[in-house]
Amino acid sequence: MQINPNHDNIFEETIDRKPNPAWSHLFIGKPIATAEAAHQAIGKLVGLAVFSSDALSSVAYGPQELMTILLVAGVATLHLSLPLVIGIVVLLAILTFSYEQTIHAYPGGGGAYIVARDNLGELPAQTAGAALMTDYILTVAVSISSGVAQLTSAYPVLYPYRVEIAVAMIILIMVINLRGVKESGTTFAIPTYFFLVMMFVTLILGLVKYATGTLGVVVDPPVVEPGVQAITIFLILKAFANGTTSLTGVEAISNGITAFKEPRSKNAGATLIWMAGILGTMLVATTFLAIKIGALPAESETVISQVARTIYNNRGILYLATISSTTIILIMAANTAFADFPRLGALIAGDGFLPKQLTTKGSRLVFSRGIMTLAALASLLVILFKASVSGLIPLYAIGVFLSFTLSQGGMARRWWKSGHMNPGTEIKEPGSILRYTPGWVSKMIINGFGSVLTLVVMSIFAVTKFKDGAWVVVVITPLLVVGFYTIHWHYKGLAEQLSLDARVYPNRVIRNRVIMPIGGVHNGTLMALKYARTLSTDITALHISIDPIETEKIENKWTKWGDGVRLVVLHSPYREFMEPLLEYVEQLSEELAPNEVITIVVPQFNPRRLWTRFLHTRTAETIRKSLLNLDNIVILEVPYQVK
Repeated sequence: MQINPNHDNIFEETIDRKPNPAWSHLFIGKPIATAEAAHQAIGKLVGLAVFSSDALSSVAYGPQELMTILLVAGVATLHLSLPLVIGIVVLLAILTFSYEQTIHAYPGGGGAYIVARDNLGELPAQTAGAALMTDYILTVAVSISSGVAQLTSAYPVLYPYRVEIAVAMIILIMVINLRGVKESGTTFAIPTYFFLVMMFVTLILGLVKYATGTLGVVVDPPVVEPGVQAITIFLILKAFANGTTSLTGVEAISNGITAFKEPRSKNAGATLIWMAGILGTMLVATTFLAIKIGALPAESETVISQVARTIYNNRGILYLATISSTTIILIMAANTAFADFPRLGALIAGDGFLPKQLTTKGSRLVFSRGIMTLAALASLLVILFKASVSGLIPLYAIGVFLSFTLSQGGMARRWWKSGHMNPGTEIKEPGSILRYTPGWVSKMIINGFGSVLTLVVMSIFAVTKFKDGAWVVVVITPLLVVGFYTIHWHYKGLAEQLSLDARVYPNRVIRNRVIMPIGGVHNGTLMALKYARTLSTDITALHISIDPIETEKIENKWTKWGDGVRLVVLHSPYREFMEPLLEYVEQLSEELAPNEVITIVVPQFNPRRLWTRFLHTRTAETIRKSLLNLDNIVILEVPYQVK
C-alpha cells in the first residue's frame, strides 16, 4: 500500500488477484486486465475486416435492391442501373473525403455524434446518435437476413428455417464480439479477405469473358413478373435511394478510431480510403456484369448468385466458394455494427443520455452490455420481419443518411469556425482541439455540398419508402431522442441533488435512533441487538403483534434477554405487518432534525443451503424495499447464518 503523493490521507493499493473461473470464460475467454488495453488495438488489415465488412458486403444487396425498383417499369429499364450506381460511387467519394477529414479532426472517435455535438449542438447530436443506433440495429438485421438469403439461394431446402438460422447467427457473432476487439477482428479477417479474393476473381473473370465475347447470359433466371409502370423521375429516385443502402457502414471507421494502433488517425484514414476504393470498384463491376448477363432481382435467387453461376457456367466449386464467401461476409458484416454500436452507446451514456451502465467495459475490455443489447434488438427485428431483406430495406439507410447529413453539416460548421480563428491560437472543445486550418473555404464548401446531397437522398428515401415502412424510422428516431432527453433530465436532476456545491447538512450526525423490528427472541435477534449497540444508545425493539399468545412469549423472553432495551409492541387487529411498521417509522421521521437519522436494523436468517431459503420469509428484503423512499432512513441487515 502506498501513500498518494498528492494527498497525505489517501492510500492506494493494486489488488493482486485474478478473477475466479466462471462458466462464461468458456465462451468469451478469461478476463483481460485494464493495463492490457493497448495490446488489444488493431492494425489496418484487421481494421478493414472489423469496420468495413458492413460496407463491403453491401455489394451483395445494394445493386439488387436498386434493380428491384427499376423492374416494376419492365426489364428494359434495368440498363439504368449502371449510371445510378456510378452516381452512388460519386456520393461515396464525397462521403469518404468528409469522414477522412473527420478522422483527423476527431482522433478520439465518435463520428457524426461527436461532430454534431461540438459544432451543431445537443439536439442535433442526440438526433445523430438516435439515427446511428437505429441504423446499427438494422445493419445487423439486414446483413444477417441477406446472408441467409444467399445461403437459401444455394440450398433452397433451408428456406423455411431462415428465421431460426438468422437468430442463431446473431447470437454467434455476439459471442465472438464479447471475446474482445482483437480476437473478434482476427476471427473476422479470414472470411473478409476470402470474400474479397473470391469477388475479385469472379468479377475479373467475368470482365475478361465479356471482353472476349464468351460471357453469355444467365441460364434459367428466376421467374419474376416485370411491372408495366411507366418510367418516371420518382421511380428513378426511388431506385437510387434503394441503391444507396450500399453506403451504409462508411461512417463506421470514424466511430471506431480508438480501436486502431497508433498513429490511430493515420491508420484509420488509410483503412477508410482502402474500403471506399474496394467498395466502389465492386459496385460498378457487379452492376455492369449483372446487366450484361440479364440477371433479374428476386427473393428466390440473388443477383450475385446469378452472376457467379453464369461466369462459372455451373454451380461447381468456384460458384459455391463465391456464394459461401458472400454468405459469410454478409453475416460477418453485422460485426461492424457490433463494433460501433457499443462504442456509440458508451459515448451517449457518458454524456448522460443513456443508462450509465453502457459506459462500463466487461471482462474482455469491450462494452458487453451494448453488445448484448444490440443482439437482442436485432433478433427481435429478424423475427418480426421473418428475415426478409425486402421487408427490412425500407427501414434501412434513413438513419445513416441523417447521420451523414449532420456529420457533414457539422464539419462545414467546424471549418467556418476554424477559418475565423487567428493562426497559432487553439480552442479546446469536448471532442477535439480547434485550430486555424488553411484551405478551410474549399473544405467547408465540399462538406456543405455533401451535407445538402445526403439530405436530399435521405428525403427521397423517406418519401419514396414512407408507405413501405420507412415511417417506422421517421417515428422511432424522434421518440428515441425524447427517451434520451428523459434519461438526461433524470441524471441532471440527480446530480443537482447530490451536488456538494450547496451542501447545507451538518458535518456529523449527532443522533442516531435505531429501530429493530423483531418477530421473535433468539440468537439472531441478540446478534442484531449486539450490533445495534455499536451504533447508538437510543435503541427501540419493535414487535408487530398479530398473535397475543406469541406476543406474550416474546415479551417474557425480551424481559430476560433484552438487556434493558425498550420494546414497543404495536397490536395489529387486522394482522397487517408492513403497514403498522411503516406508519411508526414515518411518524418518527417527521420529528427528526436535519442532523438526525433513523437506522432500521433487521435480523435476517441466511440459510446456507439454497433450497431452504424458500422456507423462510425474507422480511429484511420487504422492509428495505418499503422504506427506501423515505428520507433520513438507513436500513441495515444483520445476517445470521443457519444450516
